[in-house]
Amino acid sequence: MEIKVMQADESQQKPKPTDEFDLGFGDILTDHMFSMEYESGKGWFDARIEPYRNISIDPAAMGLHYGQEIFEGLKAYRGKDGAIYLFRARVNFERFNRSAKRLCMPEVDIDLAMEAMKELILLDKDWVPRTHGTSLYIRPTMVATEPHLGVRPSNAYLFFIIIGPVGAYYKEGLNPVKIYVEDFYVRATVGGTGEAKTAGNYAASLLAAEEAKKKGFTQVLWLDAVERKYVEEVGTMNMFFLIDDEVITAPLTGSILPGITRDSVIRIVKDWGMKVSERSLSIDEVIEAAKGGRLKEAFGTGTAAVISPVGQITYKGEDHIVAGGKMGELSQRLYDEIVAIQYGEKSDPHGWVERID
Repeated sequence: MEIKVMQADESQQKPKPTDEFDLGFGDILTDHMFSMEYESGKGWFDARIEPYRNISIDPAAMGLHYGQEIFEGLKAYRGKDGAIYLFRARVNFERFNRSAKRLCMPEVDIDLAMEAMKELILLDKDWVPRTHGTSLYIRPTMVATEPHLGVRPSNAYLFFIIIGPVGAYYKEGLNPVKIYVEDFYVRATVGGTGEAKTAGNYAASLLAAEEAKKKGFTQVLWLDAVERKYVEEVGTMNMFFLIDDEVITAPLTGSILPGITRDSVIRIVKDWGMKVSERSLSIDEVIEAAKGGRLKEAFGTGTAAVISPVGQITYKGEDHIVAGGKMGELSQRLYDEIVAIQYGEKSDPHGWVERID
């Protein structure tokens, strides 16, 4: 499919940020977007890069009423050499298509999506920030657009990609965050949509996150929905725990997101010869290890934050300090390794990085 390109004229262009140390996250978007549409029996059509705009959607659009909406999050990085790099971007679109299948939505052609994304980034390349620790965030999204009130899969969809420069996801940056272990609310269960990157999963997490925020916590650590016993993930990150010499993360049983940074960490840590376990880990085991001094580190992983060290875990009213409340050695090493690969600053043994200009 040919991708039509309609460039924004001067009146449609936005002022670019002047302070790359104050980008925030998710508030600044570039001059252009990619869009294409789908109809049952016709397939995808009208692929176009166009000036960033509001989208028009019928009030009866099924995505508004029945939750057929999925998205992805990935980044482009400006290296010291001035080049622009993508990190495992194709894997993001593979996960996007798995989310689409789970929600009865049409898959996108990954080659076309990759081409469109690269063209969009290069058209708006002056928006890719140059300060280390910043990047260009990329948000592919699909939503059901058929106007119909009745529960069934939609026959029409809109797929779009928007992009914008970002800084650190958490205001703490690399300073350790405090997380609250949630043992009442649940986010997802095995057999549900927890492994899909769909809007409803995040909506389900908001109330607990807001209550935790009021108590002074950065994020919620979710437990399994059946027994409220086993550690799953944090609202925006997969979780890892270093207990003794074992790096532990929850298994992919269907209730948590199969994170791309999670997978990268597992592969890197194995390369370093460390013991890695994807296994069920009870919160009681975590707390017992913390009390006994065996919980050496805890950290979250995700595209937005890369590595986010955890300095405190609070469960049933008790605070447990992790790694002295500081960023641990493994967390720092992983952050440095992944970021150096993402910015094209060191060798990439896994072939994860693609230079696009």
